[in-house]
Amino acid sequence: MTDRWDPDHYDDALGFVSAYGADLVTLLDPSPDERILDLGCGTGHLTDKIAESGAAVVGLDRSLEMAGEAQESYDHPFLTGDARALPFRNLDAVFSNAALHWIPREDQPAVCESIHDALAPGGRLVCEFGGAGNVEAITEALLAELEERDYDADHPWYFPTVGEHATLLEEAGLEVTYARLFDRPTTLSGESGLRDWIEGFGDRFFTGVPEGVRADVIRDAEERLRSELFDGADWTADYRRLRIVAVRRE
Repeated sequence: MTDRWDPDHYDDALGFVSAYGADLVTLLDPSPDERILDLGCGTGHLTDKIAESGAAVVGLDRSLEMAGEAQESYDHPFLTGDARALPFRNLDAVFSNAALHWIPREDQPAVCESIHDALAPGGRLVCEFGGAGNVEAITEALLAELEERDYDADHPWYFPTVGEHATLLEEAGLEVTYARLFDRPTTLSGESGLRDWIEGFGDRFFTGVPEGVRADVIRDAEERLRSELFDGADWTADYRRLRIVAVRRE
């Protein structure tokens, strides 16, 4: 499955992603002598925030477009790469905000092992991504509209429970020291907010779906969700986030 990333749309319509991630940087608490990877760095805003501490930070993203935009905006190194095979060793920390849920469930063990191998003993993973029940109302509305049109679509993301993901990390040799699953209703600004969100993040629903049908699905999903998620001015996405800190002990 291929996700289309438009850095301008991401920053203009979906800037809340990095804004909410600022709190995760506080949890990371980077120090000037540390070597840190921002895994799934997007357009680099949080990479730059980490660098304000004086830490040596590199951003890595699967999308050439996103990493390229980050490199144009900031002086830190930005690379494209695969989270299942990280080209780093002896890092003090791996940081990841709103990225790991894009990786299929069957690849998650390899990602956890790759993070373990990238960290030095005592190094830490600080991450947040979609957890169990994340955007459930939006997902169900899109799948229902696609099914009505005889398109066979599946839930496209990895949204685990605390126990599910903690188990994978522990099996990879990382000790989970903090884990929390919590509701975080998220404002999608304006009448177009939900449509902007789907157009920015929802490509995987529409594999093999013509553009005209895609537009109809989004329109009718909006109508399904209007009474539940729209207040007359803005939409509210039913976000649930999983936040984890884990440490490589050996």
